[in-house]
Amino acid sequence: MTDRKNGATRRDFLAAAAAGALLAGCPWLAKAAVSPAGGREKAPEGAEIARVRVYPAIGICRVGGSPQWFLAPEVPGLAPEPNGGFKDGGSLVKKQVQRFRLYAFDDQDRVIGELTAGTAGVETLAWSVRLANAKAAWYGFNNPLDNGELAPGLPGQMRNQYFVDDEQRERMLIIDGGTRTIAGASVNEGGDDPAYRFVGRFWDEQAVGLGELRTDPQGRLLVVPPDGVSNSPTNAAITSFADNDGWHDDWCDGPVTAEVTLAGGRRLAAEPSWVACVGPNFAPEIPPISTLFDVVENLNVEQGWSQAPALPLSFRKHVYPTFRRVALMDWLTDAANLRQGWLDVGDFADPAFIDRLADPSPANKPFREQVLAQFRDPYDTGPEAFKRERLKIPYMLGDGVNYDGSPLQWFQFPKLQYQHLQAWAAGDFVDDLHDAAADAVEALEDLPVELQPRALTEAALEPCSGGAFHPGVELTYYLRLAPMYARAKDPKAEPFRIAHGDRARLVQTVGRLLTAEKAFEGSKSKNGEVPPPIGPQMAGDLTRWMGLPWQCDAFSCQQVLLQENFPTAVWWPALLPIDVLPEVYYRQLLRTDLSPDERLKFFENRVAWSRGVAGIGYHANGSYWDGITNMITLWERMGFVVKRPGPSDPERPKAIPEVLYVEVGRDDTMEFRFDWKKRDGMLPK
Repeated sequence: MTDRKNGATRRDFLAAAAAGALLAGCPWLAKAAVSPAGGREKAPEGAEIARVRVYPAIGICRVGGSPQWFLAPEVPGLAPEPNGGFKDGGSLVKKQVQRFRLYAFDDQDRVIGELTAGTAGVETLAWSVRLANAKAAWYGFNNPLDNGELAPGLPGQMRNQYFVDDEQRERMLIIDGGTRTIAGASVNEGGDDPAYRFVGRFWDEQAVGLGELRTDPQGRLLVVPPDGVSNSPTNAAITSFADNDGWHDDWCDGPVTAEVTLAGGRRLAAEPSWVACVGPNFAPEIPPISTLFDVVENLNVEQGWSQAPALPLSFRKHVYPTFRRVALMDWLTDAANLRQGWLDVGDFADPAFIDRLADPSPANKPFREQVLAQFRDPYDTGPEAFKRERLKIPYMLGDGVNYDGSPLQWFQFPKLQYQHLQAWAAGDFVDDLHDAAADAVEALEDLPVELQPRALTEAALEPCSGGAFHPGVELTYYLRLAPMYARAKDPKAEPFRIAHGDRARLVQTVGRLLTAEKAFEGSKSKNGEVPPPIGPQMAGDLTRWMGLPWQCDAFSCQQVLLQENFPTAVWWPALLPIDVLPEVYYRQLLRTDLSPDERLKFFENRVAWSRGVAGIGYHANGSYWDGITNMITLWERMGFVVKRPGPSDPERPKAIPEVLYVEVGRDDTMEFRFDWKKRDGMLPK
């Protein structure tokens, strides 16, 4: 079952804002982040198809226990807005389904357009996907292996290392869902055909579902993710935030291929894609400060695979998104909410402040330079950098958190993203923030066809965390490394395309320890040479680096208490919130029978998003280990932070904005050891 958005549209919301009804209360509106500079040329009418590609180049599904689902975003800057929210009305999380499309190009690589089951001259569209989970057969995580002396990589031991033989590890630990092929329009629409399901086995005995395939009415591919289930057939204890032997989850990934048959029988194999099924985004309307798209595009420009945007930059496309993300962090972590107090940077939620940010005039340059100075500089890696750069935006931990005194102890912007801020500070940008044509974009079809392919890839990766990678939220640091991509060896391959491997097995054992040397160079074994893990990929290879099971790391990486009073450093608040405005407080601040002061108290107070997970009752129950264990069961009871209207009555306290981001959908029944109901009174101890 899919959700279709109804009621007031985003266009209605923007129209109201333009009329002044909401602008003062919600200055950081979601805006389609597109510009003509990011696209290709459009092919002339009648151009002959020379090649076909699958988009997005990397797609992201998100697990959920509900049979209901919504589509992954397809326009950069616009979050999904499923009808009824991100839960199904009960306590189950809806799945995020990735839709894949095919685009045709001429012999000069100009965009002809999308190919669907209804396109004239197209006889068939056939899709194939292979999905696997290889986490249990991989290595434990300590830190990224690519940071050199700034944060040396620590070797990881094999998970489940008592299985030594590759054949045994493949049989016991690899969950191989196999390859499924689908063709036609509206195939498996109800999801009840087992021919399109991915099912593997764990521990040689336990069936594990890895999702399924469907097609939409136009013959586009729909990859439906699994349920987010983790389990241990041996009832093994949880002993680590990321590496738990005897456990499996159902995250998975693999290649997406397609073949088009044109009129006359001509067949074209499409340049393939990749899909990863990962965890939910619990703040889906607030993007991370740096995204996976930022990370990969930084690599593309460094390698010369893509051109850096020409100057002057588009404020809307290249600058506004970063400032908007910074501003919205206020709703997810106290460390951001008090930014003015410890940086004196100004209020990113103030419309007048935004107007100054968008002003490229020479007279405004000192202001822009002052703001830039408060952002952490990724080029500053000297011996004292960890002191100079520490209390800067964002106050998030970094890849090198293991190393006191390393500049990588703190989050680092991808250099291209920081270069955009430098160009902005220098005034080398145009103020195109208020663009009526761009504001009208609500769906992919509203974009010119030449912008659509890139938009699909950017929209898929934009909601994903671009760091810190310890190991990360969805995927990890390997996506910033050139050997992972087809372009590294094929100059005709498009950027963002994962290189597809051809190993005889999904298991990839490089020895008892995964060192930096083996990660980049591979190893030799009794069965011959093993190719480097940082290189061409096979099904299960992307998600295997992530925490096992995934829920433990989701709870573990909230915030880090340092030996000082304030601020408290955080990890990934945009996807795993830290401090939130709960729905019960939201309801109180809307009450007109309360005094303005009382309403303001409810607005200004935050609670821990993870409250209740670390145990309920006597203090001995509320431990870290309880938390990472309980999250395996409780994750679907957690709340989602979404946009809600603020109070509109005449007595509304002026400090309360007209649009708020509120934690909703939280299941208060966090106690799962008993059949407890609210009517039973106090929670059992």
